[in-house]
Amino acid sequence: MPNRQLKSVVRQRPLVVASPETSVLDAARAMRDKGVGSVLIEAHQTLVGIFTERDLMNRVVAAGLSAADTTLAQVMTAEVIGLEGDKPLSHALHLMHQHGFRHVPVLEQGRPVGIVSARDALGIEWQQFERELKLADDIAEILA
Repeated sequence: MPNRQLKSVVRQRPLVVASPETSVLDAARAMRDKGVGSVLIEAHQTLVGIFTERDLMNRVVAAGLSAADTTLAQVMTAEVIGLEGDKPLSHALHLMHQHGFRHVPVLEQGRPVGIVSARDALGIEWQQFERELKLADDIAEILA
């Protein structure tokens, strides 16, 4: 079972934090620019929600809402469970399994400092797999 501390998993990773009043369009652009799949929503220095690519698809696009006119407060998941960074990754995985979500915010004294996903449990193995996929793609492109 993965026992790395959450703060070591999220260290050096980009994070997008926004206010509930931020438009979905601005949040989506920030996600694109940082290369991440979620935004943590903070109000008064407290984590109040999360907005993910899945929320964008299901709650905005499929619902026919305007990304420019819709705020994160209208479409975010408000009941968010986060964990302090000194907890092991296994605690986050347990939460994901128990509650059926895919992301767990990592907190430092209650403020968001990162986010982990189930993919983080794969750690080095996942990174190696991604490198092998890239190499295979590069070889296929050369041979084409």
